[in-house]
Amino acid sequence: MNVILLERVAKLGQMGDTVRVKDGYARNFLLPRGKALRASSANQQRFESQKVELEAHNLARRQDAERIGEKLDGKSFTIIRQAGDTGVLYGSVSTRDLADAVTADGFKIGREQIVMTTPVKTIGLHIVPVSLHPEVEVKITINVARSPEEAERQARGESLTERDELDLDELGLEVGAALAEAGGGDDR
Repeated sequence: MNVILLERVAKLGQMGDTVRVKDGYARNFLLPRGKALRASSANQQRFESQKVELEAHNLARRQDAERIGEKLDGKSFTIIRQAGDTGVLYGSVSTRDLADAVTADGFKIGREQIVMTTPVKTIGLHIVPVSLHPEVEVKITINVARSPEEAERQARGESLTERDELDLDELGLEVGAALAEAGGGDDR
């Protein structure tokens, strides 16, 4: 299906471009959200008559996004989750969790604005892009920890997933001492 874009759509085109997309993408995403019109001569004329208004609306949205982006860029948010000793979460951190954490700090963003390329499944600091507008993207840091104290330690730069490596000789001596203490000897 050919559509006329009413705003910039990532990986598709700029405002006013006529592009060919799959029917389902147009019917289920672009048309209901007001991002495009079906390509026809009547809609082309409609777009041309509304072009100035659309550009002004897009510019206002972009300026709002840039203003919010200046405050949000580089900010850190803490999410507390349960995890095993190795730092692997029991579950994962979703876009909804991130949107809730950012919204709780006074910013109004939706989960569709968070661009997660891979799921967050470990504790630690994770950098996540946030798309406030098709032309404005900022990065935030998510501090995933088991407790607020761990989050503070991670923020200072400590790694909580490293294990103390034991020397095999020390491990053998510890096991031998434990066996001698428990059994006392093998008398038959």
